[in-house]
Amino acid sequence: MSASATPAWFQLDWRRVGRWGGLCALGIVLVSLIGMPVGLDRRIIIEGRLSLGYLALIWMPLLFGYLVPKRIVLEGVENPDPGIRDVLAGLCAGVLAGLGPLLLILGIDNFNLRKPLVNWSPQLLELLTFGRGIGYGVAVWFAICAVLGLVGSSMHVLPANVRRVVSFIAYGLLFISVLEAAIDDLSEGFGLESLTDAMYARRGGLTVKFSIILAVVIGVLSIVTKGRVKGAANHYKGLQGAERKRASMLLFSGVTALCIVLPMFLGMIMNELLANVGLFLLLALGLNIVVGLAGILDLGYVAFFAVGGYTTAVLTSAESPFFTPELHFGFALIVVVAMAGLTGLVIGAPVIRMRGDYLAIVTLGFGEIIRLLFMSDWLKPYFGGAQGITNVPHVDLGFAVVKGTDPRSVFYMVLVLCVLAVYVSWRLQGSRLGRAWMAIREDEQVAEAMGINTVNAKLMAFVVGAMMAAVSGAVLAAKVGSVFPNSFMILVSIIILVVVIVGGMGNIAGVLVGSFVLIGVLGGPRQPGLLQEFQSYKLLIYGALLVFMMLKRPEGLVPSARRSQELHQEEFLQDAWLKGEDHDIEEAAEAAAAVGGSEGTGDQA
Repeated sequence: MSASATPAWFQLDWRRVGRWGGLCALGIVLVSLIGMPVGLDRRIIIEGRLSLGYLALIWMPLLFGYLVPKRIVLEGVENPDPGIRDVLAGLCAGVLAGLGPLLLILGIDNFNLRKPLVNWSPQLLELLTFGRGIGYGVAVWFAICAVLGLVGSSMHVLPANVRRVVSFIAYGLLFISVLEAAIDDLSEGFGLESLTDAMYARRGGLTVKFSIILAVVIGVLSIVTKGRVKGAANHYKGLQGAERKRASMLLFSGVTALCIVLPMFLGMIMNELLANVGLFLLLALGLNIVVGLAGILDLGYVAFFAVGGYTTAVLTSAESPFFTPELHFGFALIVVVAMAGLTGLVIGAPVIRMRGDYLAIVTLGFGEIIRLLFMSDWLKPYFGGAQGITNVPHVDLGFAVVKGTDPRSVFYMVLVLCVLAVYVSWRLQGSRLGRAWMAIREDEQVAEAMGINTVNAKLMAFVVGAMMAAVSGAVLAAKVGSVFPNSFMILVSIIILVVVIVGGMGNIAGVLVGSFVLIGVLGGPRQPGLLQEFQSYKLLIYGALLVFMMLKRPEGLVPSARRSQELHQEEFLQDAWLKGEDHDIEEAAEAAAAVGGSEGTGDQA
């Protein structure tokens, strides 16, 4: 019997199907037991059809169905075209994924494991069975998983244009539904309440009618805009000299105008969200210099944040326990920057010669030491101990007063500081000091051999990053009107590090994107984001996202060209070797060597 006559069922890689199907079933069980389906079920995506709780489960069969037939494309190796075998593989993986809901339904119905597993509850059973009994729930989940696995694997067979339209519609509807609060807030400012009333149901979520309309509109837009956005981005990247500068100025002017005008039409909730994003953006820009440019893994970055907040409170508050000069915020900010620079030197000097894990652990310790000192009874007469310092005054600018109760004014002040921080970061990145930082990040020994004073350069990174973090802490103190030690947990350092890594280390645009995506959507350690329902699962999502980015896209969402070359140097050389082009190999090797060697030479000069 020839291979072509063999039924497609027998040609499947059953080991691969079983592995992905089993992982999907396990994922459904784990997500259910951490409480996401029940906790997120209140957030409606499409009225009467889909909630965020069910979406937390059904995306997995779709994704794993897509991954089952996915092949790694190798240079010089011809892969067979996707066919019926790939579709059947997704279907079989989906059927195996249905074992996850089956085990949960039967287990919850027959065993009481509520003590070790808090979310092993009747509410979860009710959700999994759709309130219609065990048999109905099991049958429906097997059908859902099989269909979604089939749909996921069919994406490999569909034409590229169809895949594009389907993806745009799915992501577009999810995006519009998730941003319901922001769109509602914006519609009130522009007087479009009637439109949002038609789009969204009273209990939340898109109406079925408007979902169909939006799907058609998004599908048409995906066809019309095909290749144009990518073409515009490539055109911008290809610009040189005066044209590139002119295009950058136009882009910067447009973004600035949007940031100035948009908050005027937003309500308090969205302006508060933007102000929080700006505060964390200031922190991320400082940490980007320390980690992204200089390559110093600082896990105690929150210490400088605390120094800025407490220095501002001591200098401006009338209720400071020991020293009450009651300075104006502007004068206090100058002292804050100086104090942060001094703190950066004090903390950085003893640890700057360490590298890697040792440096990370020591900075982590320093971050906790600073917080515990502010909380201790020993320093309570100076900093208030656990009670902190209250009654920090508003920021009086003469022509306006920035109050914490007016998030729009706070956002504008943070916006000005962020623009200054971006400008400083941009100028430093292109300076001799910035090139020295990048050379140290790539290879500290080579940089030192090329004549760069690595100790002084790393200390300067600590100092500059500390100043930006302290400014953010000063704004936080003025915004909240008080400072407490618990506001400066080590978790702040971890989240800011995730923002920098996910956005793109060493790239200012990447830090901007990371701040808006993570802080804006998920929120900070205590600050809510657009998806307030994810408050209890925020750290889980941060951890999973960090692991995924490290494995699949270590350069970040918006990587710098330099960072991409560093991380994918071996791939560039391998591709050139497979193509058999010797000059390409030489060019790739020279480009990789120039990353470290030319910068060190420039600093030496």
